[in-house]
Amino acid sequence: MTLSTLGWDEFFENAFEPYERAGLIPGRVAVRHHGPVELYTERGRLGGIPAGRLEDGLPAVGDWVAARPLEGERKALIEAVLPRRSAFTRKEAGSRTAEQIVAANVDAVFLVSAFGRDLNPRRIERYLTGAWESGASPVIVLNKLDVAVDADVEAAPIEAVALGVPVLRLSAETGEGLDALDEHLGRGRTAALLGSSGVGKSTLVNRLAGAELLATAAVRANDERGRHTTTRRELVVLPQDRGLLLDTPGLRELQLWAEEDSLDTTFSEISELAVRCRFNDCAHEGEPGCAVRAALDNGSLASDRFDSYQKLKRELHWLEVRQDARLQADERKKRRTFARSMRKVQY
Repeated sequence: MTLSTLGWDEFFENAFEPYERAGLIPGRVAVRHHGPVELYTERGRLGGIPAGRLEDGLPAVGDWVAARPLEGERKALIEAVLPRRSAFTRKEAGSRTAEQIVAANVDAVFLVSAFGRDLNPRRIERYLTGAWESGASPVIVLNKLDVAVDADVEAAPIEAVALGVPVLRLSAETGEGLDALDEHLGRGRTAALLGSSGVGKSTLVNRLAGAELLATAAVRANDERGRHTTTRRELVVLPQDRGLLLDTPGLRELQLWAEEDSLDTTFSEISELAVRCRFNDCAHEGEPGCAVRAALDNGSLASDRFDSYQKLKRELHWLEVRQDARLQADERKKRRTFARSMRKVQY
């Protein structure tokens, strides 16, 4: 296993230069547990132990790190996380306003859905927004083609919102259509698989790896929902220099962590219409000369598509507000701490 097989290139080599002089080795995070991680290195697979409090936080699966091998052990001390070239992130579940890195340093994001009840254009719009924000190239993968009743009809709503993003139909179970993934894989390239439970992500990894590397389970018959067989993120090296796949547990929800620019890419037809509105700050709520409202009225823009755009835009707005509030709270906390320290000095 060489570094180039794992995705190492000039970008990471330049970032690693000061650590190389210090006698450290590069490694890529294959699996992350609560604290320790497992690393791919040129010395084989090593256990990675974070050194104290890392400046950039704990590494995520897919990260490149600078590590110091421990003599006589199959372990290494992680002393730094190298800069990320891309990262698919989401807002941490719950009320806390914090970013959670789902997959780091990926070249492509396979947004996996399955024929049946899982094909949902609104969910795809949400995933596409996160993918555009990540810096990786999105690819929509419609799995379980073998159970489709009418693939053209079922895929049509997804293809309508893809807007130039590749939409691949395949079956991980039978192997039909898998060759279409080759265009987005290859030596050193990494693709992350994201989607709900039960869409066949792990089955897809096993099929491409040619081995039963990851556990799988059938969906529930009554509602076709998955059983959350995958419980951790894992980076798998494919044979024959086909690249790497980053498998992830099924996402029950994807709360966005993104800028509005990514939303404009997902809904590019709406952003293009908005440019033609009479007012630059048009809210598309009945202002005169609104090109978006005109498109809704003549049917060239679907109302459910616009409603989805508005919903996600509100979500991103409130995310920005909460982030600002958190920054303000942090500043207030720093000022209070400073004031208390000054009182101790005075008295």
